[in-house]
Amino acid sequence: MTNANLPRRSWIQRWHVKGFGWTALMVLLLIGSSKMTDVNVGMFFSNLDQFADLIVRMSNPTWDYLSVIIQPLIETIQMAILGTTIGTIFAIPFALMAAGNLVHNKFLRGFDRLVLDLVRTLPDLLLAAIFVAIFGIGSTAGVITLAIFSFGMISKLFYEVIETIDMGPLEAMESVGASKITIIWYAVLPQIMNQFVSYFLYTLEINVRASTVLGYLGAGGIGVYLQRSLNEFNYGATAVIILATIVVVLIIDGISNHLRRVLL
Repeated sequence: MTNANLPRRSWIQRWHVKGFGWTALMVLLLIGSSKMTDVNVGMFFSNLDQFADLIVRMSNPTWDYLSVIIQPLIETIQMAILGTTIGTIFAIPFALMAAGNLVHNKFLRGFDRLVLDLVRTLPDLLLAAIFVAIFGIGSTAGVITLAIFSFGMISKLFYEVIETIDMGPLEAMESVGASKITIIWYAVLPQIMNQFVSYFLYTLEINVRASTVLGYLGAGGIGVYLQRSLNEFNYGATAVIILATIVVVLIIDGISNHLRRVLL
């Protein structure tokens, strides 16, 4: 019997074969990774009783503690807004210089992208630890950390958007001798403003969550109180902090989504 006469497998049979192959490969990779990193998966299941005990201790929140954390919560939001705004202000010129369709000097563009790559390689937790050591415990370290994190992230997103714009308006303004700043203001920014606003709001959402973790290292905000409550085994206060943080994040997300719909 020739190959032409063999019955053709249905797409369901082919999907099952490929699915089994990919599943087996993923299982092997997980097992190999756990062996190389000495991850004890069994320990997770053996300690579930401790996890359940912690949940039980946090099931009775100390609601009186809510009045204590209102101001730190506001400080956390302020840190996120300040850090995102400062980072965005510095990111815009760097993004313009990193865009290949605006800057044709390969050395300048390459150096600019190298700086952005180096900034993005620094974890925010490492930055927070460094700035806490320099400026001490407080919101200053948190704002600077979030500003650097926002700068690296937004500049990358911004220059990738800039490189996708329509070059027709730019070429038309260049033909009449318009300056570089005039071209950017009237031909570039109108095309990318919607994406800029969207990325700014997206980074703000991330920074609201990140500021809570940074505060745990002493970088100001609600995280300082979270660390204190855990160190004192005051799980009722910890539960209040976690619930309040979740509510604030949900509110910020809702406001951000509404602004996207209105502005975009």
